[in-house]
Amino acid sequence: MSSSSSSNLETRSLLDELRNFDKGTLFDLGHPLLNRITDTFVKAAGIGAVQAISRDAYFIAIESAGIDPSGIPDLQGAKKQRFPDFSGETNSRSLEAMVKNTGRESLQWGLAAGMYSGLTYGLKEARGAHDWKNSAVAGAITGAALAFTSEDHSHEQIVQFAITGAAASTAANLLNGIF
Repeated sequence: MSSSSSSNLETRSLLDELRNFDKGTLFDLGHPLLNRITDTFVKAAGIGAVQAISRDAYFIAIESAGIDPSGIPDLQGAKKQRFPDFSGETNSRSLEAMVKNTGRESLQWGLAAGMYSGLTYGLKEARGAHDWKNSAVAGAITGAALAFTSEDHSHEQIVQFAITGAAASTAANLLNGIF
């Protein structure tokens, strides 16, 4: 095989991967479970990064405009939690804090989505059915795992996250065909 046809094959497979972004998985790791977890992780991590950057840019704009975020409901706590390194720092330190925050949130979003996706797939394979029960169990386990990522997690918080995860994923499963 000539180098031009080899290069053409590599280009064609990359283009096929990009064309199939919405149709299937981004990666082929040899097993549907691994493909699903990896694909979901990458897509959700990207969404998490966009969300974190958007929120951080919003807070930077508010600070630059001299607006006091304490007057905005439910945002001052988020600002305190998310931006400990931004006040009075240089631009390079602010950028460093934003990158760290974005990376942390991307990882959390990706892990949560990958875990949920892998659990629903595994439960579907084990039970032979894809229904609201799989969604509820996967949501509860993922919710409980997310509670452990917070700095001060309590038993009540773990239970609350598990219930919320189960409820949200069950509702999404039941409403899937409606919209």
